Amino acid sequence: MTPEQLSTAIRACLVDAAASGRLGLPAGSVPDEVRVERPRSREHGDWSTSIALQLAKPAGLPPREVATLLAGLLAGVPGVQRADVAGPGFVNITLDVASAGEQARTIVELGASYGEGRAAAGERVNLEFVSANPTGPIHLGGVRWAAVGDSLARILAAQGADVTREYYFNDHGAQIDRFARSLLARARGEEPPEDGYGGEYIHEIADQVLAMAPDALTCSDPQEVFRQHGVELMFAEIKQSLHDFGVDFDVFFHENTLHESGAVQRAIDRLREQGQMFEKDGALWLRTTAYGDDKDRVVVKSDGQPAYISGDLAYYLDKRERGFDRVIIMLGADHHGYVSRMMAMCACFGDVPGTNLEILIGQMVNLLRDGEPLRMSKRAGTVVTMGDLVDAVGVDAGRYALARSSSDSMIDVDLDLLTKRTNDNPVFYVQYAHARTCNVTRLATEDGVRLADGFDPSLLGHDTESVLLAVLGQFPGVVARAAELREPHRVARYLETLAAAYHKWYDVCRVRPQDADEAVTDLHRTRLWVNEATRTVLARGLDLLGVSAPERM
Repeated sequence: MTPEQLSTAIRACLVDAAASGRLGLPAGSVPDEVRVERPRSREHGDWSTSIALQLAKPAGLPPREVATLLAGLLAGVPGVQRADVAGPGFVNITLDVASAGEQARTIVELGASYGEGRAAAGERVNLEFVSANPTGPIHLGGVRWAAVGDSLARILAAQGADVTREYYFNDHGAQIDRFARSLLARARGEEPPEDGYGGEYIHEIADQVLAMAPDALTCSDPQEVFRQHGVELMFAEIKQSLHDFGVDFDVFFHENTLHESGAVQRAIDRLREQGQMFEKDGALWLRTTAYGDDKDRVVVKSDGQPAYISGDLAYYLDKRERGFDRVIIMLGADHHGYVSRMMAMCACFGDVPGTNLEILIGQMVNLLRDGEPLRMSKRAGTVVTMGDLVDAVGVDAGRYALARSSSDSMIDVDLDLLTKRTNDNPVFYVQYAHARTCNVTRLATEDGVRLADGFDPSLLGHDTESVLLAVLGQFPGVVARAAELREPHRVARYLETLAAAYHKWYDVCRVRPQDADEAVTDLHRTRLWVNEATRTVLARGLDLLGVSAPERM
């Protein structure tokens, strides 16, 4: 019995109790989903639910009375060995061995689809992340969003969402001009402007532009030549580095198109029609204070030039007009003050902040080596880049390390730790568990242990087996929760828990005979199903993080 099946059984008991009048509330008031969780102590059973505490007040009954009623009903559910009331109204549930063990077969038969859900089915999601300006290599903050954003896209898709990964290509504005002036200065053998960009990559790109356009320095507008070719070269490099990191985007949206296509004016016109714009001091303003912003925002300045927010208005409207139900934007910590105006903008369009528009803020990352922070890149000259991280630890370790912590917390990434092949290295620990499951299957097959020859879940009575099976059963709930809360790190931490449970089980439960004289039994075959179930979940979980699942290490 999976946690989802148990949750369904609990709800069915409550609906029946309500319909018969024993619960004292309408059957329709029972929640659609009843959450079950692992108790802190194994002695308290396999699963626990607090639904009695939730229903006590509307039912007009003490929580323990509701819990006692539920426990009595669960005692008659096939697969439930015992249901006990604990504390103020918790119900602890112990499954019989065969019911718990049956989960192994369920997982193996479902394969990679185990853990998928339908919570976001039919929902079109536009997920915008990284969006680094094409003025230099992706710095470490952008690398974190690459790992987290791509993992979130995978997790949302696993819940049925139709996800589009989008990169906002900022090719309009002052930073592009500074980039072009920096390239031009380097091509002329001069130092970059005071507000320009430095680093070896500026030399490299300047040389490439000269190779592509030999007359660039003598033409009528050399800065424009360096701007055009330089941005193309830099962005091609960014795309390649992201691809090499396992991140590919469905849409690269150019900011310039908003201004060239009339999208900005169209957004302004829409907001005028909705009464959200007003004129003051010769400028055109958006009435964002009506929706929680600290001040109204200038959209068109008194000189007739569009303000920065004008592009945001046009871009958000463009996404909604493309048919996306939900727009999720991932921004760095320096954009924290940006959230209230964006949410107010969403409301000005008549949309629901937090539903049609979500903004996730990520904190900074510090790379440590020998206990000291790495402060700059040899190539970029000012920041640590994606290339620096990948060169130091590889793609798998880099992605896993950046995705395993909550993105709203600052983290230190120890490069020395991530290169160790020890259990202290979390990505090694999880990948090694997967490689071990593959090795167990190979050796067991050589010894004649095959899945097709038998499965008897009633034989899985060892304590480590019940713990491992319970952890395996949590996977769908973990993925669903990670999608709901936009927290991919929950999958990584779950995989570490699963790896620990598997390693303990491996140490004491043998899948293959110990010597040539020992016969293959149903216990060996049944344990091979458990091993395969673990391999399936580890592989799927790593895939959700964009990390490989090696078969040998």
